This record gives sequence, C-alpha cells and structure tokens, in this order.
Amino acid sequence: MGNTPTLKRIIATDCGSTTTKAILIEFIDNEYRQTIRGEAPTTVERPLNDVTKGVVNAVTELEELWQLVNKGKKIKFVENDKILIGNGDDGVDAYVSTSSAGGGLQMMVTGVVAKMTGESAERAALGAGAIVMDLIASNDKRPNYEKIERIRELRPDMILMAGGVDGGTTKHVVELAELVAAADPKPRLGSSYKLPVIYAGNNAARDIIKETIGEKTDLIITENIRPTLERENLGPARDKIHDLFMEHVMAQAPGYNKLMSWTVGPIKGKLENIPIMPTPAAVGNIMQTIARRNNIEVLGVDIGGATTDIFSVFTEDFIFNRTVSANLGMSYSISNVLATAGLKEIIRWVPFEINESELRNMIKNKMIRPTTIPQQLEELVLEQAIAKEALKYAFLQHKEFAVGLKGGQRHREIADAFSQSVSGGTIVDMMSLDLLVGSGGVLSHAPRRNQSVMMMIDAFLPEGITRLAVDSIFMMPQLGVLAEISEKAATEVFEKDCLIYLGTCVAPVGKIKPDKISLSAEIELPDGKTFNQDIKFGEIVLLPLGVGETAKAILKPGRGLDLGAGKNQQIETELHGGVIGIVLDTRGRRPFELPANIQERIPLLKKWMRELQVYPDSILD
Repeated sequence: MGNTPTLKRIIATDCGSTTTKAILIEFIDNEYRQTIRGEAPTTVERPLNDVTKGVVNAVTELEELWQLVNKGKKIKFVENDKILIGNGDDGVDAYVSTSSAGGGLQMMVTGVVAKMTGESAERAALGAGAIVMDLIASNDKRPNYEKIERIRELRPDMILMAGGVDGGTTKHVVELAELVAAADPKPRLGSSYKLPVIYAGNNAARDIIKETIGEKTDLIITENIRPTLERENLGPARDKIHDLFMEHVMAQAPGYNKLMSWTVGPIKGKLENIPIMPTPAAVGNIMQTIARRNNIEVLGVDIGGATTDIFSVFTEDFIFNRTVSANLGMSYSISNVLATAGLKEIIRWVPFEINESELRNMIKNKMIRPTTIPQQLEELVLEQAIAKEALKYAFLQHKEFAVGLKGGQRHREIADAFSQSVSGGTIVDMMSLDLLVGSGGVLSHAPRRNQSVMMMIDAFLPEGITRLAVDSIFMMPQLGVLAEISEKAATEVFEKDCLIYLGTCVAPVGKIKPDKISLSAEIELPDGKTFNQDIKFGEIVLLPLGVGETAKAILKPGRGLDLGAGKNQQIETELHGGVIGIVLDTRGRRPFELPANIQERIPLLKKWMRELQVYPDSILD
C-alpha cells in the first residue's frame, strides 16, 4: 500500500490544542528520513478563527529552515497562503494532518450490559481516538431521568449505540434509543446540526431504531460491534466514527473545511484527499503498523498535562487497545494524581526527606502554572516521582480495560455457578512484551535519558526482556496518518528518527529471599569484554551498550524466578543496546514494594539511582 519511492517529499502536521507541529520527510539515499521540524501556535480560536493560519506558519518555518540547512538554496512549500503540492523542485508530493484542536473528539456510548456490549462500544470509540465522556447501559442502576439529564448536559460530538447480539431480543436496545430520543441532544459544535448517532447493535432492531431516533438525530447504521458473544467486530464502527469526525466535528471548527481540501496523497497510484485523523487514533495506527510489520507486542504511553493515553498491541492477533486516563496528567490534572495515589505513594520515590506541605505546595503551584518547568533539582525529582504514580495508575486502568471478551463461553467449574462475574482476564502480558515506548514532556524531554528509563521501569515494572524507547519529538501522530498512504515511509522514519532506543531491561520475576541470587548473567559485549556475574535480589546493574549494538547473553534466573521461558529456565539471546544500555533489574516482585521505614528506603533509592546514573551526586550524597 503506497510503498512507491515517487514520494520524494512529504509534509505532515499535527494541530494540537495549543501548538501546531509540522515535520518534513524526504526520500534520501533510498530511504525516508525526517529532516526538519517546525511549529507555530494553533489558530483555531479568536482572533484568527482559522486553523490553516497556524498550519501555514508552521510550514513556513519548515521552508525557512530547509533553506538555511541547504545553504540558501530557494524552495517553496507555501504559495498563496496554502501548502504547495507537486510543482517541480518546489512543493511536496503529499500532505497529511492529524488534529486534537478544539478539545478532540468527545463521545458518549451506550450498551445493554456495561461489562459486555458497553465495553465493546468503549473500545471502538477509544480506538478511533475519542474521549469517552460516559457509558450509559441498561444495567448501570441509574434511573432513566438521570440518564436523560446526563445526555443533555454533556453535549457530546456524537453517540455510539451498541447492544444485543444479531437476531437476539431487541427490548433493551430500543429502550436505550428511547432515552436518546427523550434527551433530544444537541451537538457541542454546530448547534443547527442534528447530533450524529452511530447504531452498531443487534441487526434485528434496526427498523425500530430508525423509527425511534431517525428524525431527531443524524442516524448512521453499521455492522454490529458484538454480532455474537464470542466475537467483536470493531472495525466498521471505528471507520464510521472517523468519517463523522470529519463531516460533523471538524467541519464545524474554524478553517477545517479549507484544511481538509489541502490534505492529499497517492492512493492506488493517484492523488486523493487524505482524511484528517484524530491525534490519538493516528498514534494507535502507527503502533499497530509497527507491531504487525515487526511481529512484536508493543505498549506505548503519552503522558500529557491533563491526560495520560496508553496504547497496546498484544497477542498473536495484534489486538489493539487504547485507554484515556482523563484525570491523570502532569499539570492541569496533577492534583488528581495526588488524590488518586496519595502522598505516601509519591514520597516513597523521593531519595531525601521532605515536608508533606512542601510537596503539596509544589503540586498546587504546578496546577495553577501549568507551563512552568522545575527550576531546582529537588523539584525535578518530585515531578518525576509524581510521574511514576500517574503512569502506574494509568497503566492499571489500561490493564483492567484491555481484557478478553466478557460473557463468551468458557470452561466453568461448579464454584463459578455461584459467581456473578462476567469479567475476562487482561490480555496485557508484560512477560511477552517486546517494546515499551514512552512519550510526553516528562519522558521525552527529561534532562537525562537515564531518568526516562527509571520512570518507565518503576511505573510499568517490565518483566523478562523488554526494549525501552522514547519518542524524540512526539511525531507519532503524523507518522500514524502517513501510514495510510505509505507504510514504508512511516515505519522507516519511526525506526530511524522518531524512536530513541534507550536500551533493554532484563527483569526476572517471582518470589525470592533477599540474600539469594536472582540472576546469573554472562554477557559478551562488542568490545570483547565479558560481564559474568551472579546478582542478588534487590539490585540494579547498568551495562553500557550503544545504539545499534548487540550483546550475546546467557541469562539464568534464580530458583523459582522466570525470565520468559518458565521458572528456573535459562535463556540464550541477543540484547539490544541504546542511549543508556542494558539494565539488569533484580528487584523481582510485582507489584513493587519499598521499605516503609525511611531510614531503609532512602539509602536503597540512592543506591539504585547512583547505579542508573539518574541524578547528579549532589542530590544523592
């Protein structure tokens, strides 16, 4: 799909709520590389009220930087206040864009059973890049008047309705449609338009759904999200969400109609319009593309000021999940992190004594001044301690959501007959995870990459052998939409320019006594030296191994521990290096436990941080 090298030059933009980011991708020496990056303030609000102004400003910066890098050679990327497509030596061959301006895509979903069709509808909406404002289900125990009020108050961009298996009873799904009809909701943008509603439920109820809400809403009917209890069919609903996002949501935002006419690229050999994609959906797209092309399991996180998004692709079927922790972030939502985790959980990561009121003041200051960055080393340590807890709780939420299908047939014991639970187990398996990718300011722009490594290891607790990376300048959204026209360009730039490989974490897991050997490692480094050591429980060891380098390793876990091949099983493998190298983490137990006693905990934290070279000695002495 679109793997032709005729795309010599591509521009991709991401229109965020505050900043519009543009990247230039060029075909150089038979490969695609990201060469120049520019940005400008987003102009979707007053006084300009035209998103294309910010796009033009960001692309003009690309043009100026290109000329500077190429020693004054002239080029045009912008002409007559629009992006120039295909004009000899000037212009670009394709232009694609993503957007989360205007608050992104905000949806409500409905389902008959909250933990079955309701969750399937949530997965479809989240996978399409939406923020799910609420889930309304027949069994959610709220009275009908409350549900109706909720639909009216929230004013979502669209509603996704699911419920029932094909050919089953229609009663409950029709009742949900009657609630939507009674609420008569108006869209958030464009009050003169009818609210888009996607019906992806029991096909036997389609005619009654049309009668009930066909006149009051802009009703779109697509295939059932859950045609049987054992099968999910999210693709058609996700596609409809994307289409309606463009037609109803983006079309109401100032300047987006103009921008939509600019985005073009080759599809099956001819230039066509490329739809603008919601930013989170585009990130999910590149994650899935990388997982499929490399046959690996991937987990990615984007921690922002207000929300933390987690994306995962697990199992041999490459099942994609995305969750949005809307109350966990590093500026606007930082007080919610404190409320969720509690002071003790944050303080346990701090390698010095601190007054609780000091920490509270620092958190409140960050909330009311969200654009500030730490001015002192102690503030940086505190911010990164908070980040560990935000990441941890966002990941816990993700694991609860990324589960096998609920309600499907499975082997049951007699004891299960007395259980009302319909929950499936999580498909997130840290032992089989191949690649963990961090993104967002606190991870991508940490003063030392070693700090990013420690935050990711402490928050996600990788098991077995896992490669770690960060997104250098958060270009994953642009690459996600680029994958629609050229997987080759998107994946080459992702591997070579987007990802900064930090190294590999080796972590045997299981219960073991503190004085016992957790890992026997024999690692042959590229310089001919050999690391041969038995490592006791509770240690962190850092071995330098550069980007692109590999080391042959024979790794034997301690008695009762597992590295991925089973308990006590030795592994022979190649470990990949990175900016930091190889981290041997024998702290073992998951979830992670730190001593409650401050006199024991602080020396332990300092010891680990020294070994990982996380902070200067001045703060660890």
